[in-house]
Amino acid sequence: MVRPRRILIALLAVALLAAGCGRGDGGGETPATGGGGGTSAAGGGGSGDFGDLKGICHGGKASSASAQGVTAGDIKVGVFSDIGFTKNPEFVDAAKVFTSWCNDNGGIGGRKLGYTVHDARLMEVRQRMVEACRDDFALVGGGAAFDGLGVKERLNCTLPDFPAQLVSTANAGSDLQVGGGSTAGKLDIYTGSHTWLFKEAYPESASAIGLITGDVPVTKTMLSGYQESLPAQGATLVYSDLYPAAGVTDWTPYAQAIKSKGVKGLIFLGNYVDLPKLEDVLTGMNYKLDWIDANSNAYNPNFLKLLGNSATEQRNYADISGTAPLESDVPAIKQLKDLYKKYAPGAEPTYPAVRAFGAWTLFAKAASSCGDALTRKCVYDAATKETAWTGGGLEAPQDLTPNSATLPKCFNVEMLTPQGWQPAPFKPDTGPYRCDMKPYVYKQDLGKPMTLADVGKTLNDVK
Repeated sequence: MVRPRRILIALLAVALLAAGCGRGDGGGETPATGGGGGTSAAGGGGSGDFGDLKGICHGGKASSASAQGVTAGDIKVGVFSDIGFTKNPEFVDAAKVFTSWCNDNGGIGGRKLGYTVHDARLMEVRQRMVEACRDDFALVGGGAAFDGLGVKERLNCTLPDFPAQLVSTANAGSDLQVGGGSTAGKLDIYTGSHTWLFKEAYPESASAIGLITGDVPVTKTMLSGYQESLPAQGATLVYSDLYPAAGVTDWTPYAQAIKSKGVKGLIFLGNYVDLPKLEDVLTGMNYKLDWIDANSNAYNPNFLKLLGNSATEQRNYADISGTAPLESDVPAIKQLKDLYKKYAPGAEPTYPAVRAFGAWTLFAKAASSCGDALTRKCVYDAATKETAWTGGGLEAPQDLTPNSATLPKCFNVEMLTPQGWQPAPFKPDTGPYRCDMKPYVYKQDLGKPMTLADVGKTLNDVK
C-alpha cells in the first residue's frame, strides 16, 4: 500500500506553491451524483466486478433509511478535496467514474451511490467537515492538504473515513479510518525505495545522502524523521536544507552546497515543479548524482517535460509504495482506464486517482455486505475485517484489521526514462511489488493520530 504521507508531503507543497491558484466556485460544497446510463438504483445491469473483486456493486431491494445519509434509494457520501485552491480534479474525477459505473451496475444493494465534493480550499477543512458531519454517511476517496484541521470534528460525529491520501500526524491512522495507509501515523517514512537505492542499486551512495525540503511544518517533520531513520538503516546524511515554500529565485546556492558536500543520493521533498530547476543547475555545473528521489508527486507526464535536458543527465526515481503502476498491464489498471474512457472522456487516471479508486472499492465492498441494514458500524466493521486488501489489484496486499501487528512491507519504484516513467529494476517478488521491506519505527515522538477517546467517545458510540 502507498505511504500516503510521502505523496502528501508533495501534495502539501503543490497546494502551497501551485501556479495560478485561486478560489473555485462560490460555495463550500459541490453536490454531485454518480450517474451512468440508464440503470435504476433498484435494478441491475452488467457486472459489478472490479479487478478480482466480485459483485461489489449490484442491485437489490433496499427498503429502509438505516442511517444518516442513507435512504431506501440512495447513499450519500462526501469527498474531500482542495480543488478550489489547486484546480486539481483527480479525486472528483475518480468519484464520478466510480459512482457512475457502480450505479450502472445496480448501486450498493439497490441504493444509488451519490457524492458531495467538500472543497476545503486548503484552509477550510474544519468548515467542510462540519458540513460532512451534518449530511454524509461516510467520507470516501478524498483528502486535503491540511487534513488535521478536521479530525476532531470527524471523530466527534463518528464519521467513517475511507481516504485516498493522508497528510498530518493527527489524521494519519486516526480512529474510524480504513485504508489509505491509515497506519501512517504510527510508522516512520516508507523507506523501501531508499534502502534499495543505497544498499543495492547504488551502494556507494550510502556514504553521502542529501535531503532538501520545502519549509513547511509537514515536510520539516518528515525531515526530522529521515534524520533519524537513514543513519539507523546504514546511510550517512551529509547534507540537509530547507527551501522557502514561496519558491526559490536562484537554485545555484543549493546546487553548490550539494556539490561541495559530495552528495550522491538526494531526497527531494517538495513541489515537483521546483526540482527540475534544481536539476538544471546541477547539470549545468556538470554534477551528476547517483540518484534523486523525486518523490511520488513527480510521478506524472509533466515532470519529464519540465526536466528538459536533465531528463537524461540525472537519475530520477519515485517510490509509489505498493500501488500498481499506471503503465503496467495489471488487469485492474486496464479496467480503470477503460472506465475513465467511458465515464470521464478526456480525463486520465493518475496516481492519486488510483489511490482514490481503491478507497471507493473498499467502501463499496464493505457497504454491499451490509445489505438493507446499512449502518456506519456495519460498514466500518466489514472493512476492518480485510486481511489482504488489494483494491481488486490496484494495491499491494495490506492488513486492514485494527491494531494489526503486520506492518506494510511492500514497495515498488519507478524510474524516469526519456520515454516516461517505467518500473525500476528493484527485483519485484509479488507481482509488480517487492515485499521484503522492514519498516523503520520512530524512536522520537513526532506526534500521534487522534482517537475516539480524545473526544470522549468509543466504538460503542458508532451506530
